[in-house]
Amino acid sequence: MNPSERTSERSFARRIDLTSLQLFVAVCELGSIGRAAEREFIAASAVSKRLSDLEATLNTPLLYRHTRGVDLTPAGESLLHHARSVLYSLEKMQGELSEYADGVRGHVRVHANISAIVQFLPEDLGAFRRDHEAIKIDLEEHLSSEVLRAVQEGASDLGICHLADHDSELQSLPYRHDHLVLIVPAGHALAGTGPIEFVDSLEYDHVGLHTNSSIYVATRQAALDAGRTIKLRIHVTGLDAMCRMIENGLGIGVMPGQAFDLMRGGVGRRLTSVALKDAWSQREIRLVARDFSTLPVAARTLVQHLQASGEAAAREPAELTA
Repeated sequence: MNPSERTSERSFARRIDLTSLQLFVAVCELGSIGRAAEREFIAASAVSKRLSDLEATLNTPLLYRHTRGVDLTPAGESLLHHARSVLYSLEKMQGELSEYADGVRGHVRVHANISAIVQFLPEDLGAFRRDHEAIKIDLEEHLSSEVLRAVQEGASDLGICHLADHDSELQSLPYRHDHLVLIVPAGHALAGTGPIEFVDSLEYDHVGLHTNSSIYVATRQAALDAGRTIKLRIHVTGLDAMCRMIENGLGIGVMPGQAFDLMRGGVGRRLTSVALKDAWSQREIRLVARDFSTLPVAARTLVQHLQASGEAAAREPAELTA
């Protein structure tokens, strides 16, 4: 690299303002300058001015502005990727430097799927919070595919979800196991029949989760493998909504068994679960990160706690039967 190129690179770095990058990312995430301004507690005109200055610095338009909000230009898509990477690196630097402070402090962004949030995280995060009061955790519920994307793009430090396969470029560690069961009304023909194949349920109407959820994808694939289709009458976004629909005779559905057990108090004897024989009904919930070794110390502390909780839970059945 010749001296002029190095000078040009230093000049570019000095002209890029980190606050403007943060505001640019906020606008992209919310799709609106006004909403980004509200979230960041800054005047919309100031946000707009910073974005215009950023476009002038880069000598290219970054956003398509319209009455409904904004959309990214191709250059904006590229900048969003790099801006998230830069901000992620700064947060990682801050986290690593915090190791030299007294005690572990920090802020961990976690995205998790509904199965992990309903079944495991309330107790595990509650115990973590009691031991590490100085660590703030922001938890968001997303579909497994969205969890992976958030971690990949740097929008989340840690993901907790079911991996359909382990071909992801992201690193993963074991956390918990869950099993899917079929939920039916107490008087249903399948109630009390013992373990069944999922295909045995396909003659009945089904209540399904979001079409991109890992549970729905697994059940749809099982039906396709059998040359059948699911009689899907209703899509819902939550497990409690699924139980309410099934309770009122609108179909049957598949959900995690432990989640159903936790909600059983609300549905009483009106619903029951039927075990499934299918191999895909036994699932592993995993912890996901770009690189566990480079996570800030607060995030690494949370990972260690969640792994220890999962290992302790895995030992419980053996301890009870010993």
